[in-house]
Amino acid sequence: MLKIGRVANGDVVLTVTGQLEADNIRELLALLAEEADGRMVVLDLKDLVLVDRSAVRLLRECEARGILLCNCPPYIRVWIASGKEEL
Repeated sequence: MLKIGRVANGDVVLTVTGQLEADNIRELLALLAEEADGRMVVLDLKDLVLVDRSAVRLLRECEARGILLCNCPPYIRVWIASGKEEL
């Protein structure tokens, strides 16, 4: 199950809760696409409990596009940094 909360106070903070997997990744992609260019977007991942290869790839791409990953669990950070999706 995935839940995404949104708070905008200058920056946009999307709080991702639960499991981010190939089956529900489109929901996050749609929300990211709706944000105006030039606005700082932050993904708060403190309540993210499970990811799959698709999610790791997406999070890596988000960082490359300048989206800040806040409170990223250490094991997810390792997978993002490794450039591999060996889960």
